[in-house]
Amino acid sequence: MIYFDNAATTFPKPPQVREAVNQAFTLYGANPGRSGHDLSVQTAAQVYAVREAAAEFFGVSGPEQVVFTQNCTHGLNLVVHGLLQQGDHVVISDLEHNSVLRPVHTLAQQGIITYSVAETFPGEEETVESFRRCIHPNTRLILCTHGSNVFGWKLPIEALARLARAEGILMAVDAAQTAGVARLDLEEQGIDFLSTAGHKGLYGPSGTGLLVTRRGDLLQPLFQGGTGSLSADYNQPELMPDRLESGTVNTMGILGLGAGLRFVREKGVSLIAQEELAVARRLQEGLAQIPQVQLYSPGRLPVVSFNLRGLHSEETAQLLNQEGFALRGGLHCAPLAHRKMGTLETGTVRASIGAFNTLEEADLLVEAVAKVAARAC
Repeated sequence: MIYFDNAATTFPKPPQVREAVNQAFTLYGANPGRSGHDLSVQTAAQVYAVREAAAEFFGVSGPEQVVFTQNCTHGLNLVVHGLLQQGDHVVISDLEHNSVLRPVHTLAQQGIITYSVAETFPGEEETVESFRRCIHPNTRLILCTHGSNVFGWKLPIEALARLARAEGILMAVDAAQTAGVARLDLEEQGIDFLSTAGHKGLYGPSGTGLLVTRRGDLLQPLFQGGTGSLSADYNQPELMPDRLESGTVNTMGILGLGAGLRFVREKGVSLIAQEELAVARRLQEGLAQIPQVQLYSPGRLPVVSFNLRGLHSEETAQLLNQEGFALRGGLHCAPLAHRKMGTLETGTVRASIGAFNTLEEADLLVEAVAKVAARAC
């Protein structure tokens, strides 16, 4: 099967990721930071090295600013539920994934906060002005995606971070779709909280994620427990990352994520993006030649969304599955984006490109779509 579902999780993983996970099972199987014996110390050193690598990759001053999470959603919930208090107001965008929308909406339904949805536009200035109009005197946070998982549009997070600083509010970014294919530097870009998946553009195993933050001191922990530090204290430690990292970490996943980070650094974010976008353009151009295909505006990320006229997106995805292609149909957990684009009823078929997809595979997918269209439409 030819895999074009990398926005859900990248596959295949680089060989070095598989090897790192295997080493975790065979060489580093102790509980890091919980014991003083050699195997625990060696395992802890391996985990700490990944924390250091992530801190460097995302441009923060120290490894203590990196929190290992289960996924991007986990990190976003740490921010939403750990930061926002009674009476706060939040601004999100009209492209948000449910990992942003649902926790924010839940607090609003509980009467704790209010939120506004800023309309986004192709132009940076118009988008920033839209966010500016949504800011209230009690706005605590701008929280938005860096890139739409459905349509590949990118938001001007640096300009939005400047707006946040000028207004005296905080800036949080969902980088699930951009980490590994776009430059991200918290210090330079003025981002206070960045959450991302480890299993997408960073090529780590599923069940891994990162919350990188310069303001972890502002977050109340969602849960408390053992940290391996200050164990005689009944209170959760204040120091980062222990403050937000209770319980045993996912050693196997973290070491795999470390190998994924090395793969991305060595190949280069710019080159990965260049190659993936070339495949996306090839696919977009080919699909545009099929009369039954309805294409949606291409973004600046390697994601192509389309439909076949007369078919629901999930039906099209299943027909392509029968032809040997893995794509995703439906709403992609992003109803705001579909409402914006008028595709809430049908969803879209999404082809998302990874580092191992090729131009030849894009051509084969175009042929398969043409075949399905001729037969079903």
